[in-house]
Amino acid sequence: MSPAFVHQVTKYDPADRDEHGSYTGAEDTVSDHGPVEAAYLAAVAAFARECGIDRLEIRDPEVTCPFSFGGEPPVEGHGLAGLFPPDLTGYHDGAEVSLPVDLELVRAMLRDNGAWCRLEAGDRFAVHVGQDQYLYVSSDRPCPHAVARTRELGLFAEPMTMSPYDRELDEPEVTEAADATFWARVRTMLTARRTALLQEIHVHNAARWHRLTEQDLDVVRGGLGPRALLIVWPDLNPDVEAVLAALPDDESVEFVWEAQDGAITHTIVDDSHRQELSAFVADARAACALPLGYDDHQPLFRAALPDSDGVLRARW
Repeated sequence: MSPAFVHQVTKYDPADRDEHGSYTGAEDTVSDHGPVEAAYLAAVAAFARECGIDRLEIRDPEVTCPFSFGGEPPVEGHGLAGLFPPDLTGYHDGAEVSLPVDLELVRAMLRDNGAWCRLEAGDRFAVHVGQDQYLYVSSDRPCPHAVARTRELGLFAEPMTMSPYDRELDEPEVTEAADATFWARVRTMLTARRTALLQEIHVHNAARWHRLTEQDLDVVRGGLGPRALLIVWPDLNPDVEAVLAALPDDESVEFVWEAQDGAITHTIVDDSHRQELSAFVADARAACALPLGYDDHQPLFRAALPDSDGVLRARW
């Protein structure tokens, strides 16, 4: 259940909205990286203090999509540099972080640096950052002092019935838990196939890859991130040239390859990148091309890691 009281916090004066609610004023839709941004953070802190919140849980974390060919590169570290290590340890679904870290996450989202997540405290409190500097604070109490403080900061706190980013509006795609039964099925599959490829999605739009064998399955399991989404695919193809030649026309795919040192890397490509990609992966040991469309996915297995108590809380 979501918190009952919701406020849309913005720098946009409601008087400057048309009959459809669209803003028609002169305020920019990006962060000023200055006093207005600081006012947003102070407003969130005021709501949190009034609700007695000093820690929030990271839910549904994301980073920028990994497009490597063409387009603008993402901000280095997705706006998380200094908050989490480069491998994003600690930035995962269910991680609890202190309010100062929460506010820095809000700052990164306001700047559209690449990272995004919901910040929640069960059914007591939530902070969601939307596009164009729209921020939503949900609480289990009215918070009149925080609303007044928001106005003092030069922002506007407008009541709403629900945040457009409320978790209740989502429909989870994965319901199976990666429990003992799941791993027994994977082990049986490896007995028959000998090898497979495991895609470990620890954050939306980020993945780690593992080549599985029956012998190293337990070692790989021990290193998986909390609440990760696990997708098991047929193993990489040692005929890299054949994989490149079979790239579909007019369709993007996720190209995965293993370097000579055993590191497995992935990128998003289409047929127009074939020549460039061929040179880039010339020394690869093996590779595969995976579909991007959910309807086209035909993995061997798909499940999400439950918590240590066996309960599946990840919302994939």
